[in-house]
Amino acid sequence: MKLVIMTKSTFFVEEDKILAALFEHGMDNLHLYKYESSPMYAERLLSLLPDDSYDKITVHDHFYLKEEYGLAGIHLDSVDASVPDGYRGRRGRSCNDLRLLREAKKNANYVFLHNVFDGISDSSEKASFSMAQLEKAADDGLIDKKVYAMGGMSLANVRMARELGFGGVVIRGDIWNRFDIHNQTDYKEVLSHFDKLRKATD
Repeated sequence: MKLVIMTKSTFFVEEDKILAALFEHGMDNLHLYKYESSPMYAERLLSLLPDDSYDKITVHDHFYLKEEYGLAGIHLDSVDASVPDGYRGRRGRSCNDLRLLREAKKNANYVFLHNVFDGISDSSEKASFSMAQLEKAADDGLIDKKVYAMGGMSLANVRMARELGFGGVVIRGDIWNRFDIHNQTDYKEVLSHFDKLRKATD
């Protein structure tokens, strides 16, 4: 089962150090998601990370960074978003409607299905599907190895995602909520929790 770590949507001071440490701990699939941010900040963050981590990073915008830094691929945040002209590399896509999932899978190497559970970072984000709907989607073959569970994903529900047949999980709030960007400099709890997530998804 794939373990995807998604960045916080905002940049913060210790971010490059924490990400570098996570790569050392075996993180091999990082999604760089910085909502409506300047490309300058993304470039700065990438320049501070080890060169050998670039092929493990996927970008959600500023797609030119993929070629400039030799990144793993790009991710389109909706079912109908267009692939950049001439782009031939690895691409993912997000989907929040089970009726569109089959088509989304045809146009991507993998798909993030959200919101599978109630949000962690944002409590106003509620699950988009009932468990009965997810179980039917799994029975119908819609949920498979190409589909990753996103939204409210945590160590506590990795097993449930596996049982539903998801090929991976996307973790954000469950790991970043363990570090207070305003008051902490020690990120041992982030690394410890990542190790637990990695073990659960192996």
